[in-house]
Amino acid sequence: MPLRLTPTFRDVLAGADRPLIGMWLCTGSPVAAELCAGSGVDWLLIDMEHAPNTLPSVQLQLQVVAAYPVTTVVRVPFNDPVIIKQVLDTGAQNLLVPMVGTADEAGAAVSAVRYPPEGIRGVGSALARSGRWGRVAGYVSEASQHVSLLVQIESGDAVEHAAEIAAVEGVDGVLVGPADLAASMGLPGQQTHPDVLAAVRRVFAAVTAAGKKVGVNAFDPAAADAYLTDGAHFLSASADVTILARGSETLAARFIPAAPDGSTDTY
Repeated sequence: MPLRLTPTFRDVLAGADRPLIGMWLCTGSPVAAELCAGSGVDWLLIDMEHAPNTLPSVQLQLQVVAAYPVTTVVRVPFNDPVIIKQVLDTGAQNLLVPMVGTADEAGAAVSAVRYPPEGIRGVGSALARSGRWGRVAGYVSEASQHVSLLVQIESGDAVEHAAEIAAVEGVDGVLVGPADLAASMGLPGQQTHPDVLAAVRRVFAAVTAAGKKVGVNAFDPAAADAYLTDGAHFLSASADVTILARGSETLAARFIPAAPDGSTDTY
């Protein structure tokens, strides 16, 4: 009996009646991925750009998370057709391509996720998890239906091109990265600076006007609330490493007295 793949993030976003809340997976651990998959969040992102995730670890996390009612996105390290091809072959159905600054770069990402004649993706699904080793009927001819593509706007220059980027056919949504955006604006570490917030809202307006979905990273709860009010369709609110770091710090602060110099004595 032929197998069916899960709905893409594009499909899930189209059917959502509220903003979708997600989080990053940065540990590379399938145990952490499974813990987060059962948390109740709407979507997870396996990060290959700033986390120690490799092709085998990505595939393992995809397999573990598949048992749960959550959508998984994989962020590739950069806009490279070979890496994109390999990540798709692991079975990733939803990709996020970082640092997209122009419509041409967005078009290159679209080409990388599509088989010829629409794109340049190499055909190897019979050998890979993407088409479940030939068990998904018509995978090659219908592959674009099984893959959704998000691109990430992360610079001041990209903000200026947000409308053209969003208008590229095959781009299903745009995620704004305030951290790199702030740095590009000469405001490193100031993701909630008024100028950064204004730039994010400009992207929101441009992408929404193009009829596409728009999201944002917002680990600060107040910023997240504001972005949801501003019309974000999806939002990443934290990461596994962030929750572990802040939670362990809270535990230490609760039970270990601070030394006069502000440090803690763990002995």
